[in-house]
Amino acid sequence: MTPRFGRVITAMITPFNEDGSLDIKGASDLAQWLAHQGNDALVLAGTTGESPTITQDEQIRLVEAVVEAVEIPIIAGAGSNDTKSAVTNTQRCEQAGAKGILSVTPYYNRPSQAGMHEHYLRISESTELPIMLYDIPIRTGRKLESETILQLAHQTENIVAVKDAAGDVEATAQLIKEAPEGFEIYSGEDALTLELLTVGAVGTVSVASHWTTPETVSLMESFFSGKIDEAEEINRALIPSYEFESGDLNPNPIPTKAMMKVLGLPGGDCRLPMGPEPDGLQDKARLILADLGRH
Repeated sequence: MTPRFGRVITAMITPFNEDGSLDIKGASDLAQWLAHQGNDALVLAGTTGESPTITQDEQIRLVEAVVEAVEIPIIAGAGSNDTKSAVTNTQRCEQAGAKGILSVTPYYNRPSQAGMHEHYLRISESTELPIMLYDIPIRTGRKLESETILQLAHQTENIVAVKDAAGDVEATAQLIKEAPEGFEIYSGEDALTLELLTVGAVGTVSVASHWTTPETVSLMESFFSGKIDEAEEINRALIPSYEFESGDLNPNPIPTKAMMKVLGLPGGDCRLPMGPEPDGLQDKARLILADLGRH
């Protein structure tokens, strides 16, 4: 069966103009290009979309414009470490035309599992849209435990998926085993996508797919048609892209924005405090493309 949101989803960067303002036309153009490349859906204003530096009003403008520009579903990153703010943003994104919500675990204030459980129940009650939980403890400082996820999956009708960037394949395998029928796990870490597929994940919310969508689509097609050796070969070819997409000196999404410049696509620079693009990053991007047979 085809997963609810498809198999290949790009967590899209947010393009900015030279003065740092939101580039709405650029976002629409980039979304159209990504849809043409073969994405099943797009995530807007997630981590890669620089959500910490985008206002809610900017996000709504972004969602409205991209929904108008493409036919594939838009999943809006609408999470917050403030439950009231997350509820408001979720409702506004639904009104703006999003077809799903990506809701990151509350960050920085490190709530208890009980607190996160109540946080997500409030969000669930505020919308009819399907919700994908986003578990990325390296950025939030708090792991959303499997027990909490399972409680939410069984108690609500619209918490239907997890973007898994926790880096614990064994725990994910157990979660998939115990989850209700129809609950879906998406890889949220490109380097672990193939491993997660082998334990039951249905697809990926990817960063590298900004430039590797065709290869990622082929990986999915090979894996789900039983051609595992072929999927492994494609995955090996993508490892340099996975390694390129983030690092201590150039954290995500700085490398992706450098890649967009090389490809002549909208992006611009990141807003502070992400920092400036390091020298030589675009040269590395060209090497990545050359290894993929691109020019």
